[in-house]
Amino acid sequence: MSWNDPNASAEAQKYDNPIPSRELILSTINEQGDMTHQQLAKAFNIEDPDQFDALGNRLKAMARDGQVNREGRPYRYRTVTQQDIVTGTVSAHAKGFGFVLLSDMPDLFLHEKQMRWVFNGDKVNAVGTSTDNRGRTEGRIVEVTERHQNQFIGTLAKDEDGYCVELGSPNNHQPITVTDDNVQAVGAKQGYPVKVDIIDWPNQHEFSTGKITEVLTNDNDRELIIETTLLNYDIPSEFSEAAIQQANDYQEPTKKDLKGRTDLRDLPLITIDGEDARDFDDAVFAEKRAGGNYRILVAIADVSHYVTPNSPLDQDAYERGTSVYFPHRVIPMLPEVLSNGLCSLNPEADRLCMVADIKVSRAGKVTAYDFYPAVMHSQARLTYNQVNAYFADPKDDSIPKSLTENKAVKKSVDTLHQLYDLLLKKREERHAMEFETVETYIKFNEEGGIAAILPRTRGDAHKLIEECMLLANTCAANYTLKNELPVLYRNHDKPDGEKSMRIHEYAKNFGLSFPEESPTQADYQRIIEATKERPDAVSIHSMLLRSMMQANYAPDNIGHFGLAYDEYSHFTSPIRRYPDLMLHRAIKAKVTNSQQPVMEFSLEGAGTQTSDTERRAEKASRFVESWLKCHYMKDHVGEEFDGTVTTVTSFGLFVMLTDLYIDGLVHISNVGDDFFVYDEKQQQLIGKDKGTLFGLGDSVRVKVAGVNMDLLQIDFDLTAKLQSSEMNQTEASPAKKKRRRSSGNSKKS
Repeated sequence: MSWNDPNASAEAQKYDNPIPSRELILSTINEQGDMTHQQLAKAFNIEDPDQFDALGNRLKAMARDGQVNREGRPYRYRTVTQQDIVTGTVSAHAKGFGFVLLSDMPDLFLHEKQMRWVFNGDKVNAVGTSTDNRGRTEGRIVEVTERHQNQFIGTLAKDEDGYCVELGSPNNHQPITVTDDNVQAVGAKQGYPVKVDIIDWPNQHEFSTGKITEVLTNDNDRELIIETTLLNYDIPSEFSEAAIQQANDYQEPTKKDLKGRTDLRDLPLITIDGEDARDFDDAVFAEKRAGGNYRILVAIADVSHYVTPNSPLDQDAYERGTSVYFPHRVIPMLPEVLSNGLCSLNPEADRLCMVADIKVSRAGKVTAYDFYPAVMHSQARLTYNQVNAYFADPKDDSIPKSLTENKAVKKSVDTLHQLYDLLLKKREERHAMEFETVETYIKFNEEGGIAAILPRTRGDAHKLIEECMLLANTCAANYTLKNELPVLYRNHDKPDGEKSMRIHEYAKNFGLSFPEESPTQADYQRIIEATKERPDAVSIHSMLLRSMMQANYAPDNIGHFGLAYDEYSHFTSPIRRYPDLMLHRAIKAKVTNSQQPVMEFSLEGAGTQTSDTERRAEKASRFVESWLKCHYMKDHVGEEFDGTVTTVTSFGLFVMLTDLYIDGLVHISNVGDDFFVYDEKQQQLIGKDKGTLFGLGDSVRVKVAGVNMDLLQIDFDLTAKLQSSEMNQTEASPAKKKRRRSSGNSKKS
């Protein structure tokens, strides 16, 4: 041994043919800079092949353990410093691996061994160690800085080592051990759901330990999965005592509350919502003016009167960011005494509101607007179905008398319908996108199981209210920009180059042009119009939707690409969205000559918080809906259904069942007796031997092969292809086989 190693004796005791210790390797790299395996061997005068290989294995282990980074080819090794450490959030996969999600660089891949330390959602410090053969940067967790949750819901299980609580996806890699005494004390039974608190966190060699705090009933799977999801996604479901007290202290509006407000109680303002709506935060009224012009009032519940800045109610609302909607249950942003009571524009009750009073020309252009606090008294609570029935036949017996016998309400609704036709034309002129997609809702039976999954229909009444809300939102954005108010805008950026290129290639299938970069709304609308009557329109439009960027909240306005607005904000739902509440406060302070509220958070921080909580709510809602659909399909394994191909990938076809609106995967190995190649440009699987072709919109018959509740994946077997979509009418020609030289071996594809 010719090197001066402080750990030489320890190395000699461990190995017959010792090599430099990790400490010596690190100090050598620090002194001489980045070095290759060969350079290190030369520095240590290593000529023995076994020692050379051992040094290489040690360097790999040091990279794995985050002591050195290796880059380039051949690998150059450098020591990991504090600057290499990144902070991110763990995203666990049901198959046991995971990622550290990073905001400003590619995510780090975590092997199963690294995932032993963490649960989904934990915040960690980590380092990138090396790149795997798929181009992913592998990561090593340095420390867990913040635990996402310390309470879980799982199923009690027992094996030869004792009891544990098994968790569902995405934490199914982390069973929590519990003691026999704890199980007996709470009376828990194997196979039943329980709530468990963490006592000791897991490490490389041991699972976490916990204590069962509550035994849950498994009578209603729907309620149980919602409770589990609230914990897993860290969604607050209980209000603080101070917030509840503040909400309960408010009374019905008094004369003092009405001071300084415009009195609109004699105006025939009405609400139009869904049949199952419980909170009514917007009311509308319209009238014709001289010269064929219009005046429209959009009255929104004045939540800011009750949820005062930095109060307990405000702090809870900011933490939630938004209401969360699950099938058959809502987690509101505000306590129900407000959301369903004082802040709900219920009929036959005086309610405080903020009003957007808008003038529209007979050409559909906004000519003026005002904002002011008011008091109103709704003259009718109407539903979309009732108003649609009125539009179809004003003499329909199902239409409530509050519409047919109140002449002022009837006149306003007629005027709103006329105004809607104008606004619809303006929408078409600016090329706002109107995708043909299917939105569904779940109907439950008395036991809490799924009775049916039905499509939501959007008639003129729904679209009319939507246009009124868009009008108020754009006027509010224009007002805040002119007056430089501290608010959040609802931004939606244009698609990036990669997604534009994908649509550019795909549009060629229809003989349509689409720019390779910087597309406009008109470019999208051209494809939408050309394909909206096709049987595969939903599949095509879903692909177009996936090419769009996500909308978010930010203090700087960049416009809304999808709606084709240069300026856009959210004004119309302060009951369920915190950015709307912020906007109300800013506008009210301006129009009443009051001081702008001073908040405990920055505008930038609020933009991040409200965007994040919106994403959280969407993910949680989708998870519960997917879980319920998978749970439902477990009872239909082996049955056959008709469906439509909605997505084509290199690994198979996603099919939506025609009557159930449930998606599942036909893996490429189950597509058919052919060798299939994925054509990304055409969005097709093409059979190279027999010319069989599968593409978007094809009608197929499938059999439910299995349901994986951890992955939330439904697997189908293809039974038959029923009909090709228009674009896939011509089957591909079988590829001619070329004679090949024998390579001496063969590979199975």
